[in-house]
Amino acid sequence: MKIVTRSGVSALTIAVLLFAAACGQQKAAAPGGSEDSLAAQGSAGAQWLSYGGTYDEQRHSRLTQINKSNLDQLGVAWTYEMRSGRGIETTPIVADGAMYATSSWSILHALDAKTGKELWVYDPAVDKAVGVDACCDVVNRGVAIKDGVIFLGVIDGRLEAIDAKTGKPIWSVQTVDRSKPYTVTGAPRVVGDKVLIGNGGGELGVRGYLSAYDVKTGKLVWRFFTAPNPKMQPDGAASDEVFARLANATWGRTGRWTVDGGGATVWDSIVYDEPNKQIIFGVGNGSPWNAALRDPTSKGDNLFVSSIVAVDADSGKYKWHFQTTPRDNWDYTATQTIILANLPLGANGAPRRVVMQAPKNGFFYVLDAKTGEFISGNNFVPQNWTTGLDARGRPQETAEARPTSGTSVLLPGPQGAHNWHPMAFNPELNLAFIPAQELPQGYAPKTEADPHTKWNTGFKFEDGLPVDPVDPATMKAMRAAFKGRLIAWDPIKQAPRWSVELPTPSNGGVLSTAAGLVFQGTVGGDFVAYDAADGKELWRRNLKGGIMAPAVSYEIDGEQYLAIASGWGGAYALAAGFLFDPAVQPLNGRVIVFKLGAKGEIPDHKGIPVDRKPQTAAFGDPAMLQRGLVAYSRNCMVCHGPMAISSGVLPDLRWSPISGDAEAWRDVVIDGSRAEAGMVSFSKQLSPDDAEAIRAYVVHQAYGPKK
Repeated sequence: MKIVTRSGVSALTIAVLLFAAACGQQKAAAPGGSEDSLAAQGSAGAQWLSYGGTYDEQRHSRLTQINKSNLDQLGVAWTYEMRSGRGIETTPIVADGAMYATSSWSILHALDAKTGKELWVYDPAVDKAVGVDACCDVVNRGVAIKDGVIFLGVIDGRLEAIDAKTGKPIWSVQTVDRSKPYTVTGAPRVVGDKVLIGNGGGELGVRGYLSAYDVKTGKLVWRFFTAPNPKMQPDGAASDEVFARLANATWGRTGRWTVDGGGATVWDSIVYDEPNKQIIFGVGNGSPWNAALRDPTSKGDNLFVSSIVAVDADSGKYKWHFQTTPRDNWDYTATQTIILANLPLGANGAPRRVVMQAPKNGFFYVLDAKTGEFISGNNFVPQNWTTGLDARGRPQETAEARPTSGTSVLLPGPQGAHNWHPMAFNPELNLAFIPAQELPQGYAPKTEADPHTKWNTGFKFEDGLPVDPVDPATMKAMRAAFKGRLIAWDPIKQAPRWSVELPTPSNGGVLSTAAGLVFQGTVGGDFVAYDAADGKELWRRNLKGGIMAPAVSYEIDGEQYLAIASGWGGAYALAAGFLFDPAVQPLNGRVIVFKLGAKGEIPDHKGIPVDRKPQTAAFGDPAMLQRGLVAYSRNCMVCHGPMAISSGVLPDLRWSPISGDAEAWRDVVIDGSRAEAGMVSFSKQLSPDDAEAIRAYVVHQAYGPKK
């Protein structure tokens, strides 16, 4: 690969063939989590006080007691079983002897960090019907802490302040319009007297923004919108000036964005650049994805879709932006991990403060933190949507990247070359560790928006999917096209130092330590330690449950601990069930903690038996089955999996007793009889005949390929 700098361009194009559619008991001290101690840590030390460890979010621990010479002595100190399953994406916060970890449905668990004893559990009692608005499972990535108060984002849009000692709510504020399909899954960040939170919902039709609230009162201090006002009028927000001066002109005045909100949600990465007193955050995809439907009368870049944006920490006023994917058409969000560091990229090799990100579009970017100036970039995985970046860092799109008809198979697909799973950075080695992946996707554009689906991407993902069940040879080939990698990336040379290929995509986030170790969990449930210098595997332990979350490290009474949560789910698990054979068992999440010399065991899960056989005789003619395929793919696939194959995180409809009973099926799908469990009525999207066609298609899939 060639490095892309302000004077050069790289090109790497591949052909992709296939496609598819996240001891002694110690009483914990009164929790504190001082912001001063957070700011003082260049790397995370005895405590883990924020989502990324410190303001710079390098996820690098300076603890070295656990090192290459004694990994064989690493054992289980304690385990804790959470109250819910599905996707567990939490980064535990550790402050003053207590650990705070979230599970699905925004449930917050407070534990003694030394023993695992439960201190308290806070359940925000979310209406499960909100789950249908969650594009990528009912997950939660963690909390923030300041002066004995925990700040929790709740999936229904609430931001809540919780007493860290008692688990009692202090204040609660609704941050979104609940009449729209917003969700909150990201971890809040605390900066000074403000707590910052974004939101999600770009697939379903919302307008994104970042909000700052007063930590003591919950009062809104400022808000920065990341898509324009539908009438291009001022909002009375911190973003008004830059939209009037710059961003409005990058949008037309008609199209679905004026109805759906334009997307551009701030659903994950938010960092505080302390030297420059600014907040830097990542912005997501447009709504709908298809730019020709989103904004048909303009060829503008649609700011601030898929951009990195910096605003003043006190006022929220715009400072700079860099758009990784102008006029995003593919769900190439720039919400992925943002890391701040000092690299020898200044004059004569002097330190230069930079922003680093490896977003979904497959390129690794290095920007000047103060100005947002593009320094360099290169693709960290194979990609075929561009011929490279120009001297400004702007992607040079291929002719096939924006199909107007037919299907273009692109790499990466909407799951991205790197998704939410946090990357880490070792400042001693100047290496970033990226949980990367290769997932191609076929994009077949619609010519008009479909008001009868909850998801409005503007693409026909049913195109190319057969009505009949896929034969084993084709299934094997499809699985082989999807890959995971752990890549050690040199941001100075813009090249890989080493890479480890993994059997599947969507593996866990990464922890780096000053002992020269890199820790990552896998889909298969293995917790693995690598040598940071060369990628050699040094240690492995199976945790008896799939892992998406990143590990953290902390110290109590002179002993170093490693903590990681297990629990499989999220976008990839829901959307790629055909990659799992056999299906994953629906299990409760766990926190598993290691230390040297510990001898604990990881209990077996109590699995739920599933009778994998059709529930009724096959029925329906070819036209009905085709109708069912289309309706299923547009309404059911994102939760229950393409081709009606579930990973097991949510029920596999092929084996569900409900599929064998037309009346029971209608009660659930049309009448919403299981709304309290999250399966709401689809009566606005589907007619009773549509629902019955889906049932016919599901039953047809249950019988498997013809022999």
